[in-house]
Amino acid sequence: MSEKSAAKGKVVVNRAMSLDGFIAGPGDTIDWGPTDVAGQAPDEFAEIAAATGAMLVGRRTWDVGDRMEAAEPGTVDYPFSGPMFLLTHRPLDPPRPEVTVLTGDIGEAVATALDAAGGKDLEILGADVAAQCLQAGLVDEILVYVLPILLGDGIRITPPGLGRIDLVPISSTQAGTVMILRYRVAK
Repeated sequence: MSEKSAAKGKVVVNRAMSLDGFIAGPGDTIDWGPTDVAGQAPDEFAEIAAATGAMLVGRRTWDVGDRMEAAEPGTVDYPFSGPMFLLTHRPLDPPRPEVTVLTGDIGEAVATALDAAGGKDLEILGADVAAQCLQAGLVDEILVYVLPILLGDGIRITPPGLGRIDLVPISSTQAGTVMILRYRVAK
């Protein structure tokens, strides 16, 4: 962990994943399990949410969450009330005052959101944003909820061509049917 992130909290990529390595199914579907994570791991989920000071979310992930919430209100509830940052080139329509839209350099976006986290962790959500953060060496930890399902196709946890990134295991716990794995990114 870098000195900067120790003083300001960690940058944590947080995602649910199928056993075969997909974070979303075909057509960006995530109705296969991520909403079950809180029910499977209530203590761990609440602890992780309490350690989170801000979130930086990619546009595709944001749009999927909006669709899920519209179809079934409460689907994307998360016990978090800190600043939300959306990294996108398309502004929200209509604008949402509780969401800060960021564009441009990933390093600047992470620095802005990490400052707003108030010494707590910055949670990164979204495959593309996470890949950009990993490529830029900005990620301190990866937290993965492995769900007992094989999707066979969809959005992989990392895109092709990301390159090798060494990880150091921090912890692994089982909560119901979910395995919670935490890794530090070797720097």
